[in-house]
Amino acid sequence: MDFKGSETIPGPRAEDQLPHTAEAAVKIVVVGGFGVGKTTMVGSVSEIRPLTTEETMTQAGVGVDDNFGSPSKTATTVAMDFGRIKITDQLVLYLFGTPGQERFWFLWNGLFEGALGAVVLVDTRRLEVSFDVMGRLEERGVPFVVAVNSFPDGPRYPIAELRSALDLSERIPIVECDVRRRASSRDVLMTLMRFLHSLAMTGSRI
Repeated sequence: MDFKGSETIPGPRAEDQLPHTAEAAVKIVVVGGFGVGKTTMVGSVSEIRPLTTEETMTQAGVGVDDNFGSPSKTATTVAMDFGRIKITDQLVLYLFGTPGQERFWFLWNGLFEGALGAVVLVDTRRLEVSFDVMGRLEERGVPFVVAVNSFPDGPRYPIAELRSALDLSERIPIVECDVRRRASSRDVLMTLMRFLHSLAMTGSRI
């Protein structure tokens, strides 16, 4: 068979290749309600060009998807977001952002498989959408930290009040963040890794 003239399939870009020093890779999921900033977080912190599955929102979602607080949002994740970040020369995190609309939650089961931990993004304007998210993680035994994403018009509450409103134990870390800033998103991931390390050292579960 003559393959002359056929196109060569390009390999991965140099910046997308896994560092040769990497010894361990950890799967982390970023979850939360619709429009809380999951895609933004994965995109801001990823060291590779993030994979997104955003589609334009249509009239079909009117009355089904709650875009309260995000009236200008024109696209939404329908499958997942994916990114990667190197924490140390030896440790790499694979980040999977989940779709926020409840009608796509059936996809979560596959995304949760093999996940070592999770970040739950919270919008203080809509705390109630976080309960089902955290409940699903607790049912599956996935450890998580709560990251309160700062929106300009979002009310600010003391951490103690947020913990009470979200009905979280003292053990689960709550941090404030701005997912548009890479350093802030990275700090959230470091908080999760420290939490997972403490659980491993004590043999505890959430």
